[in-house]
Amino acid sequence: MSKLLKNPGQLRWLWLSLCVVIADQLSKAVIVSHLHPFDSIRVLPVFNIVLIRNTGAAFSFLADQPGWQRWFFILLALVITSGIVIWMWRLAGEGVRWIACGLALVAGGAIGNVVDRIRYGYVVDFIQVHYQQWFYPAFNVADSAITVGAIILILDGLLRQRRDVPGRGV
Repeated sequence: MSKLLKNPGQLRWLWLSLCVVIADQLSKAVIVSHLHPFDSIRVLPVFNIVLIRNTGAAFSFLADQPGWQRWFFILLALVITSGIVIWMWRLAGEGVRWIACGLALVAGGAIGNVVDRIRYGYVVDFIQVHYQQWFYPAFNVADSAITVGAIILILDGLLRQRRDVPGRGV
């Protein structure tokens, strides 16, 4: 324990994870308290607020299964989040700020959806983007944080790789 306190790596970024979980849960609480499943509020010609109960994962993957997927996705998210926290703890040195930020966003999003699965048995999705008759699957703040975090990690990796190639400068 004393080693953890002496060298916390980038654990200070967990404040961002906490902010994601809070924003995610507050936004879902407002939606659940004001809408019934499949109710829709048109906000813009390409954006609706709609209450969807997603028992699956991204794009409703495995949503048609009898219920085992709930526990599978909870376990998977907890294992991944634990790995992320260990990774953040081990991150040291300069130039790791973007990695830590991306990891914190992914962890916060994963925990936000785990809270839903434990609390409701499904994930509350409510952001719906569409164009004419095309509808993107509904998502939430947690999903957005995971996506932004993953993009940050990919971009950081690409830029880091480019900087590390001999003879190339950025």
